[in-house]
Amino acid sequence: MTQTQPVETIPPPRHAPTAGQPYEYHRRPLVEPDWTRFPGWRHVTRDQWESAQWQRVNCVKNTKQLRAVFGDLIDDTFYADLEADQAALATMSMLVPPQMINTMVPFATLTTEALLADPIRRYMIPVASDRRTDWPSHPYASRDSLHEHDMWVAEGLTHRYPTKVLAELLSTCPQYCGHCTRMDLVGNSTPAVDKLKLTLKPVDRYDAHIAYLKAHPGVRDVVVSGGDVANVPWRNLESYLMRLLELETVRDIRLATKALMGLPQHWLQPDVVEGLERVARTAGRRGVNLAIHTHVNHAQSLTPLVAKAAQTALDVGVRDVRNQGVLMRGVNATTPELLDLCFALQGEAGILPYYFYMCDMIPNAEHWRVPVWHAQQLQHDIMGYLPGYATPRIVCDVPFVGKRWVHMLTDYDRDRGISYWTKNYRTSIESADLEALNKRYAYYDPIDTLPADGQQWWNDHRDD
Repeated sequence: MTQTQPVETIPPPRHAPTAGQPYEYHRRPLVEPDWTRFPGWRHVTRDQWESAQWQRVNCVKNTKQLRAVFGDLIDDTFYADLEADQAALATMSMLVPPQMINTMVPFATLTTEALLADPIRRYMIPVASDRRTDWPSHPYASRDSLHEHDMWVAEGLTHRYPTKVLAELLSTCPQYCGHCTRMDLVGNSTPAVDKLKLTLKPVDRYDAHIAYLKAHPGVRDVVVSGGDVANVPWRNLESYLMRLLELETVRDIRLATKALMGLPQHWLQPDVVEGLERVARTAGRRGVNLAIHTHVNHAQSLTPLVAKAAQTALDVGVRDVRNQGVLMRGVNATTPELLDLCFALQGEAGILPYYFYMCDMIPNAEHWRVPVWHAQQLQHDIMGYLPGYATPRIVCDVPFVGKRWVHMLTDYDRDRGISYWTKNYRTSIESADLEALNKRYAYYDPIDTLPADGQQWWNDHRDD
């Protein structure tokens, strides 16, 4: 019998070049940027900086205040660009805590060009030249793109999924993000958007929420949001949470707060920490999962203060701190940017990378949005680098459908940028729609990302 000879392998030369990996991990410990590099904060002490009250009082709300911070480091052209955006295009008024401004151009010389290119600036302080002039808004964009207001079952209570509700306790935040999906309600009115208003007194709104949950025992999961819960006076928020914990049917409570990153000083205040511990202890006794969901879009936003706020929440008994970011061009929509952020979240700040949403189809947001195929490619490209439990899911929040992993579409017209999705439940406004589970629901890519024939098709149907 002839024996198979082993295949001889020849080792490569000792100094042969290697192909390398598409992404190379380098640990980057968190650093708090030096806020005194800004002329307006040259004399701010550490005690002031770490005070939530000082941060709130010194939030930047207009170009005059921004000039006072930046001094003569930024050209007048930038402020004219910003004022043009605020006057005609912005869906959110300007409100940026010092903590967030300090993460813009954190370790380089501040110049107009560097500020314009900065990823945090691009979504927190948008300017007119950022936005597209050909298609600033998609033809199917809407100010309540996810129809959350349509699904209110009480003021501020959205019942979209069978077992979950979204509780909007208020309509303000410590910071306003340019891409806010709730721009229909949250924040001050702008020349471009006359905001809806909550009309009930908070106590009556909260009573209505609790009454609905008592009457609907099939709801087990409450996302407590707004706005941002960091703007609810703590005693009021604690009272609301304790009332939720009295309901035997509620098994999950998630506190939604971008302020864990944008204003970590709030979550480090002694009264807030002590109150959170009381809530967490009660949740633990009842076997209820209490988590904090924050919203970090770039690794620059993560500093030691943010990590301290997250760790403090975990130390007092919050089960998990998770991140829900938004994919945005010019901010985080490349593989290195996304992986850098996830490693900083999971490895340095103790925050679990959970979801990255595709930016919703709101007005004047086309320069941020990415097409579905791009999101699918990102999901492919980040696999295998992070621990499995810390590998985020990239999701498309499809109107009338809800969150779907980006590979779950049923059909996709790449030329016209139209993807089709199905669902397996009815929302609260579809109880009488027998065909709701048999329909296909459309989502639309940004038109400027389409091939030429697709862009021409949309131009031909612009007025349809």
